[in-house]
Amino acid sequence: MLLWINGPFGCGKTQTAHELRRRLPGSVICDPEMVGFGLHRMMPAHLREDFQDLPAWRQGVYEVLSLTLAKHDVIAPMTLTEPAYFDEIVGRLRDDGHDVRHFSLLADRETILNRLRERGFGHLLAFMAGKDAPLRRESWAVSKLDHCLERLSGPEFGEHVWTDEPSVAEVADHIAARAGLHLTPNTDSPLRGAVRRAWVGVKHIRLIT
Repeated sequence: MLLWINGPFGCGKTQTAHELRRRLPGSVICDPEMVGFGLHRMMPAHLREDFQDLPAWRQGVYEVLSLTLAKHDVIAPMTLTEPAYFDEIVGRLRDDGHDVRHFSLLADRETILNRLRERGFGHLLAFMAGKDAPLRRESWAVSKLDHCLERLSGPEFGEHVWTDEPSVAEVADHIAARAGLHLTPNTDSPLRGAVRRAWVGVKHIRLIT
């Protein structure tokens, strides 16, 4: 089974994906962003625009997911708002007979902006350079936020999961239940869970140039 975790930048896709992988034995995370970063690394900086517009990205993601799905449950955290691109990847996988479950994580705009402020070293950056510094660092995510919220709220991008109030573990529980999957119990204490999420966040600070 493929769990595609969609949602605006900063809505908790990566944290949710890692919580699912941690508690779903045999599952793996296949991050479509990595294909895009690889394509960008091959290109001079002035040619690097949205890698989702590259047919090579869409074909590469489809091929990697198809190959991995033959052996594993796969979790793919990726913002994808263009219906034609969604059909080109997710639709093809479904046509091939793969069991694909798609979830859009949503939250109020202010909730997402607060999460973007806190992402990575956001607290430290705010302390050193002012409270608006983290959002300046996340200018790409902020610039796409309203578009993502509007597009992903549509019925073609259901099932919607609102994440303002639930914890990461509760969001993962909800997704697993809707997909008919059984997660191992969440035995993290609040402190251990916070440390785990902080470490995931640090590992996913993007320094690609």
